[in-house]
Amino acid sequence: MNIYVSNLSFNLRDEDLRDLFVAYGEVSSARIIMDKMTNRSRGFGFVEMVDDAAGRKAIAELNGATIGGRPVKVNESNPKPATTYSNQTEKNYNNSNSYNQNIY
Repeated sequence: MNIYVSNLSFNLRDEDLRDLFVAYGEVSSARIIMDKMTNRSRGFGFVEMVDDAAGRKAIAELNGATIGGRPVKVNESNPKPATTYSNQTEKNYNNSNSYNQNIY
């Protein structure tokens, strides 16, 4: 089960996030998302748990809990939707409807 955790303290690290969830069951991964420019936490992360029942229990008990001085939000992660480009003319900026046309 993939779990989304938000409103995390900026001082939390991957190991801290793992330690929060390991009490509920086996954690296969725990990752806090970092800003690429500043290398600082973005305040959210993902935890992957092996057992779905343990994941649901962790969500129920940790959602709204104060961790690092902040009330965290814990939900089941939704998969990222696949991007489809069914209408290519909308994505093509060099078509006849383009505003950037040079007429000589």
